[in-house]
Parts: sequence; C-alpha cells; structure tokens
Amino acid sequence: MKISVFGLGIIGSIWGENLRKDGHDVRGWNRTRKQLSWYAADASAVAKDAEIIFIVVADPPAVQNVLDQILPVLHAGQVVIQSSTISPKATLDFARQVQKTGAAFLEAPFTGSKPAAEQRKTVFYIGGDEKVLKKVRPVLERLASSILHTGTLGRASALKLAMNINIALVGQALSESLTFARAAGISDDKYFEALKLNASNSGLAVLKESKLRTKDFSPQFSLKHMAKDLRLALETAGDLELPQTRSVMRIYEEGLQRGWGEDDFTVLARLLEQAKV
Repeated sequence: MKISVFGLGIIGSIWGENLRKDGHDVRGWNRTRKQLSWYAADASAVAKDAEIIFIVVADPPAVQNVLDQILPVLHAGQVVIQSSTISPKATLDFARQVQKTGAAFLEAPFTGSKPAAEQRKTVFYIGGDEKVLKKVRPVLERLASSILHTGTLGRASALKLAMNINIALVGQALSESLTFARAAGISDDKYFEALKLNASNSGLAVLKESKLRTKDFSPQFSLKHMAKDLRLALETAGDLELPQTRSVMRIYEEGLQRGWGEDDFTVLARLLEQAKV
C-alpha cells in the first residue's frame, strides 16, 4: 500500500522503517528535515496519493499544523490514522475536519515506547468505525502486539490519557521507593530482586530498571511529552478530583524548568537525589 507518516520522531521513524520492510511504499514528512531516504519536504505531495496517512506528532497544535497542509488534497478512499496523544475534544474536532474531505478518520493512540516500536509490540487503542478499522487492520497488526477497539471517536484518546496517568504515578512511586531504599543502605541489586518478588512489581519497573540503575536518561519517552499528556488529562478532567495526578504534574513542571524536557521521564529521579544534598 501507499502509506505516509507525518511526524518522524522516535516512533514515527521506526514505524516507517518497519512498514518499508513489510513492502509498503512509504513516504514521510516532518517539520524539520530528516536524514531518511523516504523523507519528503512537501507535505501535500506526501499525502495526496497515500491510501493510509499516519499522524504521530507532539500535541494538538502540531496535528492541526499537519492538517492545515494536507486537508486540501485529502479525498475519499483515504484513511487518516491519528496516533498522537491528544484530548478527546481535539480528536472530535480533527475528525470533523478530515471527514469533510471525504477521507475516513480513525484515532489510534498507542502505548509502547522505543523498544516496543522496534519489536513491533505497540498496543493501539482504536476509536472509530469498525469498517474503517477492518480496512487498515492488516497494516496495524504488523506494528502491534494488540489492537483494542474502544468504541466511538474520543474514547481511545481518553483511555490513552488514563494509561499515561497510571504510568506517571507508578514511575514516581518507583523512583521514590528506590531512593528510600538506597538511603537505607540497600543495594540496587537487592532492591530490584525484592521488587520482582513483590505484588507491586510492574512492566514499567522492568522497562526502566536499567535506566534507574545506570542513570541513563536518554529518551524512550520524553519528560516533555509525558508532561503534555498529564496537562491534557487534567484539562479533560475539569472538576474531577485527581489529587495525585495534580501533585505529580507539579513535579513534572519542576523537571521542565530545570531543562530536562528532552530526557526520559525517569530523569525526575534526579530531583530526589538533589533533595538529599
């Protein structure tokens, strides 16, 4: 199939390469030039003849920027798969814009950072028409370990934000627990040995153990992107009481103020170390 990927960051570039390996004709666009053989600078040209168009960018304004460039060339027969993490409100707005052109719209936010994308173990949360999903499922299945259809548009975006609330809170608990153990003279080896035998062990702990041990905060999922997701979740929540989420949001804001936005979100463990000094 002819497939276009808009947003060639960590995930988009990996998806594009995997789709090329699957034999698809892939072209990609990014707001800054990328050293990829399938990169093109003209967004409308990238979108015009594509059968499937993935959008995987940072936030709602970035999605709108892509749409502003490609809406004039969208047409019936195309499927726009919006995989950026955004709010349900923004999802419905973008769906209306795309559907007016005759193209179909599917929301497909996902979970799984760089290692999952490389191993084709992304988990997609899908919102939208099941007939549209059926059309693109063979492509998505090659990128994913699971595809969860949540129902009507907007629900998948809400579920993705809910999952990232969970990740952010679990991540902070993991860092604070490890910091407490270290202060008591417990080695990292013994701490993680105990955690693996504990009911509170998690997939996140397995994924981030090496980073926390070695203090390697190169990004798998950046602090700035998790902070954006928490902000969108709180905006969507309105008056809903989410006290721990609001508390962790303040910690993320401090990390951003220190210039750690490009680092993996586990970099917040540094705040706990520095507090001891």
